[in-house]
Parts: sequence; structure tokens; C-alpha cells
Amino acid sequence: MSTTKRRLNISLSKEVDEAITAIAKRDQVPAATKISELLQLSLRQEEDQLLSDLAEARLQTTDKKLPGADVWH
Repeated sequence: MSTTKRRLNISLSKEVDEAITAIAKRDQVPAATKISELLQLSLRQEEDQLLSDLAEARLQTTDKKLPGADVWH
């Protein structure tokens, strides 16, 4: 049975492999599923950081600031 998901071969250090195996066993999921979940979480965190950096840069360069009450009412 074929899958629509892309397969990726990676090499893990012994420590990372042991950690993934333990976490996957704890959560009762296959290691590949746990790695996929952790990658998704990491990507969300990266996106949050990029958006935070963008917002911080805008705060530093924008002279005009609106009061919260004007924005959120």
C-alpha cells in the first residue's frame, strides 16, 4: 500500500534514538509518528519566533502607534 506522505531517511545519534524510542513507547505510538509530531511542534515554534521577530522589528521602526482600545473595540 502506497502513501501520499513523503518519506525521509535521517540518521539519529544514539542519544536521540533512545529518547525518541522512550517517548514513543510512553505515548504508545510508533517512533515515526512521534518524530512527525515533534517536527510539527518545532515548525510551529519556529513560525511563532519569526512572527515575534517581525512584530518586534515593527515596534522598533514604527512611529505611529495605536492605543489598544482603538484596535480591539
